[in-house]
Amino acid sequence: MAMDVIDYEIHGDDMQFVEIELDPEEAAVGEAGSMMYMEDGITMDTVFGDGSAQQGGIFGKLMGAGKRLITGESLFTTVYINKGQGKKRVAFAAPYTGKIIPFDLSKHGGTMICQKDAFLCAAKGVSLGIAFQKKLGAGFFGGEGFIMQKLEGDGMAFAHCGGTVIERQLKPGEVLRVDTGCVVAYTPNVDFDIQFVGGVKTALFGGEGLFFAVLQGPGTIWLQSLPFARLASRIFAAAPVSKGGGGKGGEQGGLLGSIFNGDD
Repeated sequence: MAMDVIDYEIHGDDMQFVEIELDPEEAAVGEAGSMMYMEDGITMDTVFGDGSAQQGGIFGKLMGAGKRLITGESLFTTVYINKGQGKKRVAFAAPYTGKIIPFDLSKHGGTMICQKDAFLCAAKGVSLGIAFQKKLGAGFFGGEGFIMQKLEGDGMAFAHCGGTVIERQLKPGEVLRVDTGCVVAYTPNVDFDIQFVGGVKTALFGGEGLFFAVLQGPGTIWLQSLPFARLASRIFAAAPVSKGGGGKGGEQGGLLGSIFNGDD
């Protein structure tokens, strides 16, 4: 399916959004709940799957939806089509603090591998598939790195990462060990595997998890400084425990209960 050629602009610093400009009849596909605003003349259509196989019959639609289900995403995506006169804009916002990364798939061999929750939006026609890690270690212990999303096509796609993003070129044979949650995306020529951290003491008390993602060049990788799972675990650990019973702590709970009860 031919890709729609879209223009875009990324706004903001730590809480970014991407504004996509669509010519008449051009379309963009967005992850469920990612739309920020759209101008008059743009229509929304919820489709089964990723919107790239709408001409492939029911089997193509089921395949597209099945791939998204395996990667933990919604069965549906939303397509935004410019049905008005002249150029119209639609914007997609990042779900939490971080950066939006634009990928021109035509410059990366038509394929990009990314974390299953990193996809934000893309030009209509980009296919959202799955990429299983073939190595035994990755299969058993990969966690966040086992099932990845595969973006295919020759158009623009946008991914979101947490915190600060770094793009790094790996030379042939160069190896980098990374926390599995910090890998945002990489080109398909990068060799990906999972490796045990080492000694028992380090595994139990090091605080860095039991496994590393091992990336070997040549190729390009994108890393994030704050995976959402790490952010969520810190918030959960810092959240005060609500008190039970019928007092003010039990009724108000959490932080407010602690404040009203005079807790430190």
